[in-house]
Amino acid sequence: MFRDESRLGRFVVGLAMWLAIAGGLVLMAMVAMICISIVGRALLAFGLKPITGDYELVSIGMGFAVFAFMPWAHLTRAHALVSLITDSFGPAINNWILVVTDLMMLATSAFIAWRLYFGMMDKFAYKETTLLLRFPLSWAYAMGFVGAVIWVIVSLYVLGRSIGYATRGESEPKRMGAEV
Repeated sequence: MFRDESRLGRFVVGLAMWLAIAGGLVLMAMVAMICISIVGRALLAFGLKPITGDYELVSIGMGFAVFAFMPWAHLTRAHALVSLITDSFGPAINNWILVVTDLMMLATSAFIAWRLYFGMMDKFAYKETTLLLRFPLSWAYAMGFVGAVIWVIVSLYVLGRSIGYATRGESEPKRMGAEV
């Protein structure tokens, strides 16, 4: 696991880690709910029934889980890497390629957070809800927005980390699972 002993590093790593844990707990709760709902559907003859609005809850929970995992995935460089050509460039050029890709990730995360903010504000303004549960969609957007904002914070940190390694001429430490 990536460790940075600076105060900022510990804060960012902790923030991303706890958000990913929250996403994992939501994912496990969704799995349990789906299992209970399937059993309820299978045993209709015995008076059981499925959970009302289960697909609404799954779509809301999945949206949160995706945005909860993105900061951790970016921080630990757990994204898929395709390095067919870049392996032959050498460490100095690869370090600057990482800077460019981290800059693009920052732009992407900031754009997504920006658009989620305006979507969330629209949902608050029009008080839109889900069909069966009448769950406010604004809160679903807000949960995703929190993850997106943390993703922006992590992206800023990772960009700074990449620039630091590139300007010092050092390679980032290798992490298990990041390379094939």
